[in-house]
Amino acid sequence: MTTQAVDLNYPLLRIYAYYRLGLGGLLLTMFVAGVTPATLGVQDPSLFFYTALIYSAACLLTLVILWRREFSPREEQLFLVLFVDVLALILMIHASGGLGSGLGFLQLVVVAAGGIFLSRQVSTALTALASLAVLTQTLYLDRLSLESSRQIFVAGILGAMLFACSLSFGYLSRRLRQSAEELSRQAAHAQRIQQMAQSIIERMQTGIVVAKPDGRIELINQSAERLLHWPQSPQRHLGDIEEVAELASSWRLHPDTRAPDLKVGPTQTEVRLRFAELSTDHDQDTLIFVEDTRGLNREAQNIKLASLGRLTASIAHEIRNPLGAISHAGQLLAESPDLNRADQRLVEIVGTNARRVNQIIENVMQLSRRRPTQTELLQLPAWLEQFRQDYQQQSDVEIPIHNHSSDPELKVRVDTSHLRQVLTNLTDNGVRHSQQACGNANVSYETGIDSDSRLPYLLVIDAGNGIPEESLAHIFEPFFTTEASGSGLGLYLSRELCEANHATLSYERRPDNRSCFRIDFAHPDRIF
Repeated sequence: MTTQAVDLNYPLLRIYAYYRLGLGGLLLTMFVAGVTPATLGVQDPSLFFYTALIYSAACLLTLVILWRREFSPREEQLFLVLFVDVLALILMIHASGGLGSGLGFLQLVVVAAGGIFLSRQVSTALTALASLAVLTQTLYLDRLSLESSRQIFVAGILGAMLFACSLSFGYLSRRLRQSAEELSRQAAHAQRIQQMAQSIIERMQTGIVVAKPDGRIELINQSAERLLHWPQSPQRHLGDIEEVAELASSWRLHPDTRAPDLKVGPTQTEVRLRFAELSTDHDQDTLIFVEDTRGLNREAQNIKLASLGRLTASIAHEIRNPLGAISHAGQLLAESPDLNRADQRLVEIVGTNARRVNQIIENVMQLSRRRPTQTELLQLPAWLEQFRQDYQQQSDVEIPIHNHSSDPELKVRVDTSHLRQVLTNLTDNGVRHSQQACGNANVSYETGIDSDSRLPYLLVIDAGNGIPEESLAHIFEPFFTTEASGSGLGLYLSRELCEANHATLSYERRPDNRSCFRIDFAHPDRIF
């Protein structure tokens, strides 16, 4: 017999405890009141009275113990309780003159309870004891009776009924337990699936927003909060971001219309929203997918660079060789002693533009040969100091660095060769424009943590005249330049390198009217 606690249905066990107490009290009351004097206790009144009294007290004690929530009865204890029921009923049957009193059928309830609360083997043993007790009691009372054969036949029928009842209730109980266990397993499996789905949604790079028909937010993952810069509030609503609410309303009116891309947050991150209908039992919820278009743009850029790589081979063959001939011819012509001043100026123009075309070819080929990103975690202030020293040795320009981060060891994850190339280009531009505006190279770096996005940033600030308003929308386009000697690929290449490192390059005008290029880095713990 097991000593482990049996997993029971406590309400059902308490119902049986109430039944035992009610049965004992009812039999005791009926005997004391003399309701059935010819039946209850007719054979031995004293035995019946004390048995009913002790049985009722034991039932009351059992019920009190079961009301203690921490009490977990074991199978041995339950068997003992049911055996007491069998023994008490046998004594009261004997005191009432045998099976003719009708009390024998109460044993059916006991063995039925045994089939429910006990294992199959223990329940069968309890039923066998109850049947043997009935037969023994019948043989003892009827050993001198002329009708002993009839009483023994009734006892045999009752014993068969006890076994049938025990087996039937045991089978039903096992089926109910199996069904309950299956439901419990399915519920646990469904909960695991729900937790997995929730975890997947939270870890998705694509933002997910589920909105009710009235605009209330039912679900939003971390990516959507980050991409849309969603404000923190206990009750979120589509109206918290006016542009998103307008696009959702427009989609409901015209479901086939594609929503335009949005620029949100202080860094003006460009995102794309896609809407879908999510049908539930009662409502038609709106499912919103939020995608960072930088990833889509990178894929398009990879395709573009693949085409550009094939184009550069033709450029090198079709343009560079004739360009070399033109440049060489211009050099030979410049060595002629018969050139006048006007002709020398024309030769200089040929040489300058040949070098410019060659620089454009070099930049285009550099784009096509760009190697995969190899990022590493570095301390930005220390790396900037080393870069500043290297740059000053090459150009003899003084560049101050200002670290506005509370962390003197501000860390970023980036490809250092890409960052060096971007900073060299931005610093060259800043030095050139500062010298044009105020006569000296006035360039500085600032680092810090953005208060909104909590991401590291780097500022390259110069004292140039700035970029005209009409040119701001085009400065990162390839081949766009405002100078006669520029190739128009420097800022375009810098932005491409930043995006390859999941960073953004943008231009802003400082309050003191100085020009500033800003690099917003990805989170240093992000692996890409």
